[in-house]
Amino acid sequence: MTDNITGKVLVITGASSGMGAATARDLAAQGAKVVLGARRADRLEALVSEITAAGGEAIAITTDVTKRADVQNLVDKTVETFGRVDVLFNNAGLMPLSPLESLRVDEWDQMIDVNMKGTLYGIAAALPYMKAQKSGQIINVSSVYGHITVATGAVYCATKHAVRSISEGLRQEVKDYNIRVTTISPGAVATELTSHITEPGLAEAVTDAVNNIGVPASTMSRMVAFAISQPDDLTVNEILFRPTVQPQ
Repeated sequence: MTDNITGKVLVITGASSGMGAATARDLAAQGAKVVLGARRADRLEALVSEITAAGGEAIAITTDVTKRADVQNLVDKTVETFGRVDVLFNNAGLMPLSPLESLRVDEWDQMIDVNMKGTLYGIAAALPYMKAQKSGQIINVSSVYGHITVATGAVYCATKHAVRSISEGLRQEVKDYNIRVTTISPGAVATELTSHITEPGLAEAVTDAVNNIGVPASTMSRMVAFAISQPDDLTVNEILFRPTVQPQ
């Protein structure tokens, strides 16, 4: 379905690779105007060139989601350029798994800053515009690990559980403004996410497992398109997807 996608202004964080880049390509092809935010400016510009060459509409704004001013600038520039923001896809995330006893405190801080605070910064930037419009949709990325907890994933799982709680609280608060809130929880997806793991032996094991069973990043773009394309009086609040063969 594309009737509720064409012409919508879609802001994507973590847009330089993986699920963010795939969503940008696919939704632009369906008529959305996409605004790409990430730290790697060269990748963003290459993606903008690819999308525009294919007839789509896209701009790139270098963004570090751990910096509130960057995220605010991303949304402000979107509204300056297109006059509105219809969808915020809070996609940026990190997954440096490790046992708690390894005491990788800096990595814990990174996950909290990107996965939790980055999501909150996106909400803080977009919500005033959406309230004024009396319309909009915020799509937050949790994880299968936002529904369970596993060894070596305690902090990552905690951040993704938090995203689900934030989303549900937001849903209850903004429904009267006609703002839709969706949480998407992916399982194993073939992206760069496992490259963040520094724990000896664990990175290889997790990467091998994901490479063996992971679905392509475009799977996420289909989920995003499904959620956006519903009529405005209907919200898909949660989507949990995983490869059919994934055990957890």
